[in-house]
Amino acid sequence: MADIPEEFQDQFNDVVSRLESHHFFQSDWDIASFAVFFIFIGMVLLLVLLVLIRCCCCCCGDEKPRRRKVGIENMGLDS
Repeated sequence: MADIPEEFQDQFNDVVSRLESHHFFQSDWDIASFAVFFIFIGMVLLLVLLVLIRCCCCCCGDEKPRRRKVGIENMGLDS
């Protein structure tokens, strides 16, 4: 348990040193994972936005008339 504050301090110092040096990524894998993460977050936000638009359009729009039956009713199936 005593190592947790020390590890946190090390991580904090690492972040601060990266910000000061303007070198945020250590490798190409860091850049790729950063891009994949933000693409995922962007897609989730886009889907939420589309759901909200769909809900607003359905709730606020005029009620559509119900569909009528099309075709011939088969009287032989009635019992």
